[in-house]
Amino acid sequence: MQKLSKFFPFALIAIAMVVAYGLVLAYESDYLLRVQELNLFLYTPLFFKQQLVVAGGLLTYLGTYFTQFFYHPWLGTLLLFAWLALMMWLVGRAFRVPRVWLPVLLAVAALVLITDFNLGYWFYYLKLRGHFFIAVMGVSLAAALVWLYRVVPLRHVFMILSAVLAYPVAGFYGLLAIGLMGVVAWRLPGLKLLHRVLASVLALVLVVAVPLIYYRRVFYQARMEDVWWQALPVYPETEGLSTYYYPYIALCLLLVVLALCYGRPLELKLLRRNWAQLGTQLVLTGAIVWGCWTGWYKDVTFHEELRMNACVDHLQWEEVLKLMRQHQGDPTRMMVMYKNLALFKLGRAGNEMYTFRDGAQKPNCDFDLRMMQLSGRNIYLFYGLPNYCYRWCLEDGVEFGWRVEYLKFLVRCSLLNGEWQVARKYIDVLKQTRYHRDWAMSYEPLARGESMEAVAKHRELGPITRLMKGGDRLASDQSLIEMFMLNLHAYRQTDDPVCAELVLLCALQLKDIRTFWNAFFQYAELHKGEPMPRHFQEAAYLYGHLEHGVDISRMPFDEAVKKDYHDLMQAASQYRNMSNEQMKQAAYPRFGNTFYYNYFFIRELATY
Repeated sequence: MQKLSKFFPFALIAIAMVVAYGLVLAYESDYLLRVQELNLFLYTPLFFKQQLVVAGGLLTYLGTYFTQFFYHPWLGTLLLFAWLALMMWLVGRAFRVPRVWLPVLLAVAALVLITDFNLGYWFYYLKLRGHFFIAVMGVSLAAALVWLYRVVPLRHVFMILSAVLAYPVAGFYGLLAIGLMGVVAWRLPGLKLLHRVLASVLALVLVVAVPLIYYRRVFYQARMEDVWWQALPVYPETEGLSTYYYPYIALCLLLVVLALCYGRPLELKLLRRNWAQLGTQLVLTGAIVWGCWTGWYKDVTFHEELRMNACVDHLQWEEVLKLMRQHQGDPTRMMVMYKNLALFKLGRAGNEMYTFRDGAQKPNCDFDLRMMQLSGRNIYLFYGLPNYCYRWCLEDGVEFGWRVEYLKFLVRCSLLNGEWQVARKYIDVLKQTRYHRDWAMSYEPLARGESMEAVAKHRELGPITRLMKGGDRLASDQSLIEMFMLNLHAYRQTDDPVCAELVLLCALQLKDIRTFWNAFFQYAELHKGEPMPRHFQEAAYLYGHLEHGVDISRMPFDEAVKKDYHDLMQAASQYRNMSNEQMKQAAYPRFGNTFYYNYFFIRELATY
């Protein structure tokens, strides 16, 4: 029993880490892939120098370096958990955590993990590069410095040197180390009261003064009010403190508690018994696991959107539709737009667009979200509007820092516009990365060949070129890409059959009768001899009955189209005393796969 109690806490920690590693890979792989797409690490001296212009720049550099390995989620996660293991060992050594309380180290690791996996949609807006590894590396450095502070002579000199050297390297985490030194000084044996007081006062002076000195002499690019928080992310402004900061506050408080308990562990008579120690460790581990699970962002729709985005990036249109069918409840507008894009690319939108559930589920976040940051660049690119995609990549590159995703879009937009030298510039940048070099080189022959004919034959870019003629004139979209894109395309005149289909699809979604008829006749002229898709027939039959401006008596409508309309009109008499929501529920099983249902029951969907 005694031998079991000796190794039991280590086994608990190892099991918890292995299980957590497996769960992260099972449920967060799409998230991690997206994280590395929104990261950029270049193997160039200039990139290294650019990270060092603010305090904590070395953590940023290393953070972006390790984040790139999420290209293989198993590898990036393995590196993250290796850092967590090192961090726990350093914290345990720095504060001499007793064996009976070793599971407390899991709490430190859990809080660090929560800072990475509680972000939800906010990770699109993070400006702190390398965020996923900064906290674990920063806490590791702070613990290592506290450990050295305990064992070296001339502790006051070491504290000063640590502040001077650690702040420019680690920002806030360097200051955290100094603060923890000032706390642990009260627990070190053999120190006089004067030395303890002097250590705390010196720590306070250093925490206040060192950032100000660096700000005035070196890191003048930061705002003065932010100099103490460098290497921490900036989260959305809310009334009071944003909940995203809670894990950081809890992490700092836990480290302070460990510093205060140094040399005087919590001893209870009950815990002298082996069975009590084992039970306490089990309960403590269970509580930490429950707390970590509670703080984790687990929204299903968010993860479905991430998977959809990955499918769009790889032109896996059938997978997009499969995810849409599997979704439970109302979809978000982003999911609806990706579904419509997939159907359009497959040539099935006119027959299947309204066979999927429509809706406008609000994304699960507590701040003002814009679809532009989530999927707007893809929407603009694949619908033949590369100038809008290019514009948002440049603006967001300035706002949030350059990312791999932005550079990939800029390459394709430049090729579509015949800007060969610009495309080569972005390709050369991507060739400096570890995992995106091959992608860049696959587009390099197009940029070197300088042939629009070659671009038109490209598997991905070729279909886009057919949609660009006469429609890609830059204007302001007010960040509302859905309505802007629909209005931009719905009124276009074109002689291309594929583009005419897009025009009619956009007019159909606007539900404006005059706009629809203009697009309808343009489509019919360019698709002579082809069967008219079902939803286009439904809209024509409906509008012909609602307004008699167009004679539809000679149009060859399918019998099923006419039957659905007349059945709905007949069923409407049964819905008279129902609310709109009740009518939607009653009509959906029979008419939910028609444009008729969408026209009458799906109104005023909120876009973002």
